[in-house]
Amino acid sequence: MEQQNTRLRNAGFATFFFSGICAISAGVVVSLLQERYGFAYGMTGTLLSLMSVGNLLAGLLMGMLPSALGMKRSVLLLTIGYAVGYAVMGLTGAVALLAVAFFVVGIAKGSVINTCTILVSDNSADRTRGMNLMHSCYACGALLCPFLIAAAARVSTELAVFLLAAMGLVLWLVYVFTPLHGGKSKSSTEKETIDWSFLRSARFWLLTGLLFFQNAAEQSVNGWMVTYFKGSGIIAGTLAAYTVTVMWGATLVGRLLIAFVFPFKKPRKAMVGMSVLCTVFYVLLVMAHTQGAAIALLFAFAISMSGLNPTAVASAGRMTSVTSMGIMLPVASSGAILMPWIIGMVAERAGLAAGMVSNIVPCVGLVVFAILVAKLPEE
Repeated sequence: MEQQNTRLRNAGFATFFFSGICAISAGVVVSLLQERYGFAYGMTGTLLSLMSVGNLLAGLLMGMLPSALGMKRSVLLLTIGYAVGYAVMGLTGAVALLAVAFFVVGIAKGSVINTCTILVSDNSADRTRGMNLMHSCYACGALLCPFLIAAAARVSTELAVFLLAAMGLVLWLVYVFTPLHGGKSKSSTEKETIDWSFLRSARFWLLTGLLFFQNAAEQSVNGWMVTYFKGSGIIAGTLAAYTVTVMWGATLVGRLLIAFVFPFKKPRKAMVGMSVLCTVFYVLLVMAHTQGAAIALLFAFAISMSGLNPTAVASAGRMTSVTSMGIMLPVASSGAILMPWIIGMVAERAGLAAGMVSNIVPCVGLVVFAILVAKLPEE
């Protein structure tokens, strides 16, 4: 049994690593496509938001499809989107097809998040450590993505995008050879009675709200920061792409520190501190006018944000299931749909700097919900 648990947990770690490469690369890829095809800022934001729409839909499907198709078939159907989506991006510049491509990449991202959350949380003795380790794997992939893309893009943009399609195929193959099922004690043939009691829990909805604002703030930085640094001239164009490395390097450091060096004794109170620091550092980041200050503040913002998502999901405790995560994670991901699009619309009308300033709103929302979660009674 222990060997089986380890295998499933390791599958979660491995596939989240590849998802880190494929998901975070979308922000760099959309910047390359904007340069190549001359997209307006509004279109850039729309493509990023479509990816988040796919992310939301995938979470809902993961809550419903396994009862009809089985867990494994559902996962394989939804996670193939990374390979298909990036392959389409490499083959065409047609806006309609690019929109579909970003959408199916989002579906794959949402499916992987849900699947890995169940695999790791169900098979880890320490949930908070397990979730932070899982998200550390994601950060490792995100850390590598700009180097892989930059190396391939020296040959052609198409090669860079097809490389991501290959990474998505590898992720999918890991699931092909993993014995997936709906829960840690259920066989693939057992019928599971869905417990909807979590919908009456204040904890569930407050954590969903916290993750909504966390997704909004983080995805906006992931998707827009490279474009912002290039457009503002704060960081040179070639160097701007590597700000993704700075951000995810800091994220990796933060999550590993939480998992191994400074484990949270009071996770919910720690989330309040992280939320406040995220807000302060983001305000200073959009005020920065020099390359050194911008990079330092991006690092500080990322390390403050690093433990929020995994710690919040771990705080769900007994509510964690395919169904509850299938509702919590996609509903929360709607923040990642709205905010990148809002930034694009504000940037179209008032300039890119004003668009980035608008991302302060979800940072403040993050603080409010972290405080509300911290006031909840212990389970």
